[in-house]
Amino acid sequence: MERSISSGTLGGTLQVPCVQELAKQSPEIVPPRYFRDDLDPSAPAQREIPVINMSNLLQGDSEELKKLDIACKEWGFFQLISHGVSSSLIEKVKTDTKDFLNLPMEEKKKFWQEAGDLQGFGQAFVHSDEQKLDWCDMFYIITSPTYLRKPNLFPNIPLPFRETMEMFAEELRNLALTIIDYLGKALGIEQEHVRGLFEDGMQSMRMNQYPRCPQPDKVIGLYPHSDSVGLTILLQLNEMEGLQIKKDGLWIPVRPIHDAFVVNIGDILEILTNGIYSSVEHRAVVNSEKERLSVATFLSPRLDAELGPAPSLITPQNPAKFRKVGVADYFRGFFGRKLDSKSYIDVMRIQTEECPQSVDGMA
Repeated sequence: MERSISSGTLGGTLQVPCVQELAKQSPEIVPPRYFRDDLDPSAPAQREIPVINMSNLLQGDSEELKKLDIACKEWGFFQLISHGVSSSLIEKVKTDTKDFLNLPMEEKKKFWQEAGDLQGFGQAFVHSDEQKLDWCDMFYIITSPTYLRKPNLFPNIPLPFRETMEMFAEELRNLALTIIDYLGKALGIEQEHVRGLFEDGMQSMRMNQYPRCPQPDKVIGLYPHSDSVGLTILLQLNEMEGLQIKKDGLWIPVRPIHDAFVVNIGDILEILTNGIYSSVEHRAVVNSEKERLSVATFLSPRLDAELGPAPSLITPQNPAKFRKVGVADYFRGFFGRKLDSKSYIDVMRIQTEECPQSVDGMA
């Protein structure tokens, strides 16, 4: 059954220009298609997102588990330190990813998205030629299950980058599963239920390159959104700020800690926890001084699984807030829309009044 699903059947996107090349060719001009007039100004907020120590969690520290639980309830984001992924591997990921993203355009074309697909160089969520574009280039791949890898893409990724990303993907899969185990423990969800959803789930990676921009206040690197996935683990490849999260109506910048991961709750975990943990709107802004680089790794449930609130969290006093849907149908709906704040998870909500919504197409 699973093998009847391919990455192409999950959705696609239109091909777009390479922003890095635009920035090289006309360094002081931003094409009109990138101008936005719907952007909230950045807030000079000085608040910091929570920091969680993975080593303390592994040692059974109940206070650290409580901190993790509060971070997910109140912020939906945290920075993870002492996570166990070696510094040498992280440095190799940073070096090899930078080299890959800075390949000459002739080489990049070999890895460009095909029309109607998501994997490769380009952008996601582009569904019309009039649609505004983000000031960002991405390279997106599905790392597992292996049958979702594009046969003409992944094996041709040059060494040593391909081997480095294989190792990194495996480390982050194990780390994400461990984090999700602790989240389930904090909420009293049966580990079998959580592992049954995620252990053989879909993992994908998105390498982001945000070139310097002569008019950074007129564009957006990545439009405000919440992640559709279960859990996102972000590694910032350089020290440039750019990630901002929305908290109490303000945009709060995330100041990267060296070798820490930025972790956030996705829509799927909001659904699984019946809204106890909330996916949080975030965006990427750009600057006029230097490019920003990052690698986001996403973990989601098995595509043949059913998604809905965990049964142990549903009671007469706390009824289900979200409907059930097949995971593959869920992703088809997500990739078939524009990226727009938290509008997609709203489709999944059970309405208080009898106002049914389509689930299969997420229309």
